[in-house]
Amino acid sequence: MLAVFDESWLIAMIGLAGGVLLGLAARLGRFCTLGMIEDAHYGNDRGRLWMWALALGVAMIGNFMAEAAGLIRLGDTIYLRNDYSLVGAALGGLLFGYGMAHAGNCGYGMLARLGGGDLRAMVIAIVMGIAAYVTLSGPLAGLRAALFPIDPNPITEQGWAHVIAASLGLSAGAIAGAIGFGLIGAAVLALARANRLSEIVWACVAGFAITSGFVGTGLVAANGFEPWAVQSHTFTASVGDTIRYTMFSSGLEPDFAIGSVAGVVIGACIGTLWRDGFRWEACDDPRELRRQMGGAVLMGVGAVLAAGCSVGQGLGALSLLSLHAPVVAATIWLGGWLGLRHLIEGINPLRQT
Repeated sequence: MLAVFDESWLIAMIGLAGGVLLGLAARLGRFCTLGMIEDAHYGNDRGRLWMWALALGVAMIGNFMAEAAGLIRLGDTIYLRNDYSLVGAALGGLLFGYGMAHAGNCGYGMLARLGGGDLRAMVIAIVMGIAAYVTLSGPLAGLRAALFPIDPNPITEQGWAHVIAASLGLSAGAIAGAIGFGLIGAAVLALARANRLSEIVWACVAGFAITSGFVGTGLVAANGFEPWAVQSHTFTASVGDTIRYTMFSSGLEPDFAIGSVAGVVIGACIGTLWRDGFRWEACDDPRELRRQMGGAVLMGVGAVLAAGCSVGQGLGALSLLSLHAPVVAATIWLGGWLGLRHLIEGINPLRQT
């Protein structure tokens, strides 16, 4: 296939295919991070939490099975190859989660809403992407690097499965398999008991999309001629990449991130047309838009500090059992809950009820 397609376009098509699946999962399966947190705390509904657990288990099994089959070396992924600042991960997760609540969705959710015709989501996504680039390589990049340095070549792979395996004399795949199958079994049982069979399907689709990103980019990186990053779907700096490519495409090449962003929008559009019809929406409340744009800035900054968003860390890195992923996932949840409490219950999210 590398002989037929240019490597950059092949990488982009891998991202596009997985993005379409994630877009469909968002619109047809209601797969959503903020919705999961809101349902759990305010809706007395754990369905979307079990969906997330199932997607995580499917991605985890898929990742480690691919490594066992020789398709990919997980240590080459960006989450296991770099040692990130734990403080930066926690702070970034909190900022992202709090901003996500105020923006009304995460980057992935914004793209899914855009695919349904929501022009507010486009504005928020653009603000988020620019804020991410300001922190990643713009005016705040130097301060970020000084406060939260990254070690790009740690001595050991930065994964819990690898650390535990080394200490117990087991294989990392065995540890990940036990965790992954445990998550799958518990989630399928809970969703099946609630007769939510379609949610089982869409959670599996989302988990497969995450694995497809790692495996696809890993295969191209191993067999191609360019030094491609082994990565999967994440939706913050990727939006900034897409904005940049849209403006300067004559001097740039497409990549996984651009294909992924486009894929979510396309998949969400297809899902919207299939379910209840496409319709344009716009913001008629300037105060609400201002709040959402502020949340988008927090998401952009937070995702860069945390080295990923609710999908990049909450599914991608966590499915690799990255050392820092549990911290990011927990603080995104905490930040999201604080943000929702601020909006729903009053100004002080920490006040006692």
